[in-house]
Amino acid sequence: MNNIIQKLKNIWAIEDLRTRILNTVIFLLVYVAGTQVLLPGIDSDALSGFYENEGGGGLTGLIDQFSGGAFSKASIFALGIMPYITASIVIQLLGMAVPQFQKLQKEGESGRKKLQTYTKFLTIAVTSVQAPSYIALYVGRAPGAIVDNSFLFTITSVSIMVSATLFLMWLGEKITEKGIGNGVSILITIGILTKLPDAIAGEIDERLFKAASGGRLIFLVVEFIGWFFVVLFTILIVKGVRRIPLEYPKQMVAGGAINKVQGGGRRYLPLKIAMAGVMPIIFAQAIMFLPNGLAQADFLGEGAKGVMQQIANPNSIWYNITTAILIIVMTYFYTAMVVNPRQMAEDFKKQGAFIPGVKPGNDTADYIDTVMSKIIFPGSLFLAMIAILPMFARMVDVKDQFSYFFGGTSLLIMVSVVLDTLQQVDGYLLMSHYDGLMKTGKVRGDSSLSESSSIGMV
Repeated sequence: MNNIIQKLKNIWAIEDLRTRILNTVIFLLVYVAGTQVLLPGIDSDALSGFYENEGGGGLTGLIDQFSGGAFSKASIFALGIMPYITASIVIQLLGMAVPQFQKLQKEGESGRKKLQTYTKFLTIAVTSVQAPSYIALYVGRAPGAIVDNSFLFTITSVSIMVSATLFLMWLGEKITEKGIGNGVSILITIGILTKLPDAIAGEIDERLFKAASGGRLIFLVVEFIGWFFVVLFTILIVKGVRRIPLEYPKQMVAGGAINKVQGGGRRYLPLKIAMAGVMPIIFAQAIMFLPNGLAQADFLGEGAKGVMQQIANPNSIWYNITTAILIIVMTYFYTAMVVNPRQMAEDFKKQGAFIPGVKPGNDTADYIDTVMSKIIFPGSLFLAMIAILPMFARMVDVKDQFSYFFGGTSLLIMVSVVLDTLQQVDGYLLMSHYDGLMKTGKVRGDSSLSESSSIGMV
C-alpha cells in the first residue's frame, strides 16, 4: 500500500503529467455530462419504459455499451464517436486499395491533414444518415417517446446529433493533444467503463437479494473469479508477441581525431498474436447488423425471416458461430492488408538489418510471411473466443448487462486502452527518473516494442 501511495506521489510531482491527467479528467467529465443531456422533445420515461418491457439487450445493448448509456437515453451523444470510427475505417481501407489515397499517406504531414479532412466530411455524411435512422427506428418505435413528431423535430434532432459527434471529435483531439493517450480510444473506453459499476451492482443485487435459490453467494464469487481470469487472458492476447531477432551492422562515425563505432547489436521485430487488434471484431459485428435488417424485409419468406432472426439474435448459437467465422476471415483479410512482409524486408535491407540465418530480400519476406501464417490462425481463434464469451456467460445465467464485460469488443477495447494509458504514465515516470508503475520499470510485454522503435512501421 505504501508503494502505491509513493507511486501516486511521484505521478503528482511531475507537473506536465499532472496537468495532462487533470485535463483528461475535465474533458471526460464534459463527455459524461453530455451523455445525460436528452434531445429536445423526447419523453425519456416513455422511451425507457417501452424498451424495459421489450427486455432490452441484444444489439441495442451492445451499441449502448459503447456510448455510456447515451444511446438508450436518446442523449445528444446517442451516436457517440462511432460515426467517426466508421469514417476512419473507410478512409483506412481506401488508403490500402485506392492509389490516390495511398499517395496521400506517403506525403507526410500534409497528406495526413488532407486525409483527416476527408474523414471529418465522411463523418458528417455517416452521422447524417445514422441520426434520422436512429430517430425513426429506435426512438420512433416507442409510443409517446416523441412529444411532437414533426419535420422540425427531425431536422433539429439530426442537426444536434451531427454537431454533437463533431464536438466529440474535437474533444478526442484535445485529449490527444493536452491529455494522455489517444483521445478517441479513451472516449470509447470511458463510455464502456461508465456502464461497469451499474453492471456489477446489478449482478450483486440479482445474486444476493433477488435470487430465490440458495448458494448464490458462492456463484457470485465464482463468477467474479471467472471474470478476473477472462481479463487476464485478454491481456495475454493483447500483449502477446512473437519476437523475430534482427541484427544491425555497426557504423563508423567520425568524431574529430577519433572515429567511433556506433549502432549495431540485436533488436527485435515484434509480431503481435492479435496483429489486427479489435478491427476484425468491429467488422464482424458491423456485418452482423445485416441479418437484423433482412429479418424485417418484405421480399423474404417467413422461413427465411426466421433464419435471419436466429442469426441476428446475439443469444443464439448461430449468431455466435457466424460471428466467430467472420472474425477468423476478417483477421486474415485485415492483416494481409495492413502488414506487407515484402515491404518490411525491403526496409530492413535498406537499413542493413538482417534476420540471423536468413538471406536479405525475398528470403526474409518469405520467412516473415511464414511466421505470420503460424501466429495469425491461433490469434484469430483467440479473438473469436473472446468475442463469443458473452454468450457462454449468459448461458450460465450471468445477466445481460454484466455479460458484455466477459468478452467481445468492449473488453478488448477496455484492456487495450487501459494498458496503453499505463504505458504513457510509465514513460513520464521513467523520463523523470522515477520508478515505473511496474516492478520492472515498464509495462510488461512492451520490451520488444521499445527495442524496435526504430524499425519502421509494423
